Amino acid sequence: MALYPVILAGGSGTRLWPLSRKLYPKQLLPLLGEDTLLQSTWKRLDGLGAAMTLVLCSEEHRFIVADQLRELGAAARIILEPVARNTAPAVAVAALAAMCQDPDAVLVVLPADHAVADATLFQDTVRAAMPLAEAGYLVTFGVPPTRPETGYGYIQRAEALPEGGFRVARFVEKPDADTARQYCERGDYWWNSGMFVLRADRVVAELERFEPDMVAACRAALGTSCQDLDFLRLDAEKFAASPEKSIDYAVMERTDRAAVLPLATAWSDLGSWDALWEAGAKDASGNVVHGDVLLADVRDSFVHAESRLVTAVGLADHIVVETTDAVLVAPRHRVQEVKQLVDTLKARRRPEAVTHRKVFRPWGNYESIDAGDRYQVKRITVLPGQVLSLQKHFHRAEHWVVVQGTAVVTRGQEQILLRENESIYIPLGTVHRLENPGRIPLELIEVQVGPYFGEDDIVRLEDVYGRNLQEAEA
Repeated sequence: MALYPVILAGGSGTRLWPLSRKLYPKQLLPLLGEDTLLQSTWKRLDGLGAAMTLVLCSEEHRFIVADQLRELGAAARIILEPVARNTAPAVAVAALAAMCQDPDAVLVVLPADHAVADATLFQDTVRAAMPLAEAGYLVTFGVPPTRPETGYGYIQRAEALPEGGFRVARFVEKPDADTARQYCERGDYWWNSGMFVLRADRVVAELERFEPDMVAACRAALGTSCQDLDFLRLDAEKFAASPEKSIDYAVMERTDRAAVLPLATAWSDLGSWDALWEAGAKDASGNVVHGDVLLADVRDSFVHAESRLVTAVGLADHIVVETTDAVLVAPRHRVQEVKQLVDTLKARRRPEAVTHRKVFRPWGNYESIDAGDRYQVKRITVLPGQVLSLQKHFHRAEHWVVVQGTAVVTRGQEQILLRENESIYIPLGTVHRLENPGRIPLELIEVQVGPYFGEDDIVRLEDVYGRNLQEAEA
């Protein structure tokens, strides 16, 4: 039976705002080292001998996901979820896709944004789960609790199984503090890790038993999917018809074939700033510090500086996070309320809820530097060999100044080569394109002048990345 890892990379991670945002969520960030959480998840699988790895992500993140996997030399089948439908439809699509390759496929389902301290022990636990999966059990991993945690769900284990592990007695939602303390004292309750090992045909059969409409929608969406560059694009209308449920609600809490194995290593779902403080390397005062930070009489706090010096005096048990366009300050015990702040920002249509000042594109990135009543300034970086879409604007003209590298600029019928310290003017309404023909990143400053700078003023005419012509550019 071949192993097919499934990495679920479609989350938005709003509880780690302002670092994690809708267009660049936590699984794509290097929160615990040099690797992003997605890359760490991939590396955790190295050595298991997988037949094929499937990565499910949103269309908005597809190029970033592909680039991060490419950095590792990783070959994966990336499946695009056109709309968010939670984890059960994602697992259903992955199972159906794996069964097309191998009717006996066994899935290892992993969230892309978790931290697991011991990769070797994780792999040993996956191998121990294989006999259970082959016997038709849907296996999940339970983490023995180290503290009364109210931010996690729990699994109560029942009797031992001949193949190893235990039957699941029940799943429990996030408890209050007293209940969590009782669970820790009892010893038969483990944290629900959200990781699974299961036969693809078995999980599809159980989903057809409990959620037939979901399986029908996923089968139809996969059946009319299309290949788009390196991505498998599900049929949007058919996938949207699926009910929106987690794999726990859809199957695990209802099946009589649920089994649990202990994963006895430090683990976190990194679902809040407090969880990130718990998982981080602490100094002598219990602080987790990133960036240019100066502290005096501060203890048991998480302080992150992204773009400038951050100082603090006399804090205890606090979170302080600075980015180029937002600052968060909160007591550690109230960080779950960050999601409410993000909801308020969304209701007020604040861009800080969705994107950072630096926005990533398949060709590179751009960063907003300044803006006024009739102007906007951006720093644009184009990677070697990459090219922006052919486009025009009705409401703004653009001035480009090259500060590093070489640019080939299409302006109407002209093609112009620009080197460092050279500039060009793109009049309003002129068709234009920017390309980096060199071997180093092209960096330039763009000054936009006009009455309106909305993304809907970008009329895309051609695009080498196969994007929708209405999809936002720089």
